[in-house]
Amino acid sequence: MTKQEAKRRAEDFGSEFEEKVLYINRCSKVVKGGRKFSFSALVIIGDGQGHIGFGFAKANEVSDAIRKGTEAARKNVLTFEMEGTTIPHEIIVEWDGAKVLLKPAPEGTGVIAGSKVRSVLELGGVKDVVAKSLGSSNPLNQVRATIQALTSLRNRSKNLAARGLSA
Repeated sequence: MTKQEAKRRAEDFGSEFEEKVLYINRCSKVVKGGRKFSFSALVIIGDGQGHIGFGFAKANEVSDAIRKGTEAARKNVLTFEMEGTTIPHEIIVEWDGAKVLLKPAPEGTGVIAGSKVRSVLELGGVKDVVAKSLGSSNPLNQVRATIQALTSLRNRSKNLAARGLSA
């Protein structure tokens, strides 16, 4: 995918994405001349209307890692189901060691979640939800588990209609 195609893909959704750098990791390698540092960045983007994407990139400079992570996030934008300001149903998803529980909440509750899960939900546009991270605290796996949970959500009325039933 070229840069133009990636840009067009982000523009298909018709709104401007908000970017957030969730995590930056510094890695060092000891070489003959001393230490050589490299950086990895975890970036998420969202429009607040049910579209979200994440990117993970590595580079020798922090700014390059963030730029590459943002480009990767714009390339894999995903859409998820919402019911008003919350999610349609409760869901538990496990990704590697990270396990995330998402529960719908009544209007006015707000986003009750840990830092990484909260960022993903807020950028996605979910206003009322209760979330709990039950497993690993690895930021990348928490974000992947949360995005997997959001994309696995199904709308009740659409699901019943597809099965030929009425609500």
